[in-house]
Amino acid sequence: MALSSAQKKDLKRIGHHLKPIVIISEQGVSEGVLAELDRALNDHELIKIRVTVSDREAKQALIAEACSQAGAELVQVIGKMAILLRRAKKPNANLSNLKRFQGL
Repeated sequence: MALSSAQKKDLKRIGHHLKPIVIISEQGVSEGVLAELDRALNDHELIKIRVTVSDREAKQALIAEACSQAGAELVQVIGKMAILLRRAKKPNANLSNLKRFQGL
């Protein structure tokens, strides 16, 4: 499902206040990184990740791989940070960033 520009704008506003939960290094999207990414998306729905690769094309490839393997949508990329979204089937109001920051 593609996000509209208004939806992306709202998600970027929420994502601005988040700290990166998952860090992807030059080793790529390993099983451990994928498990933590999956857990974070299940709990928080909207997360910020950091990709510590200096090459721009390699960084974009790692972000695309992480999104495809986790089933997430890319909201925004700025520098080494990316904001990912995957809506939960049963969101937890205490953990979901979409619920917690709804009024921003």
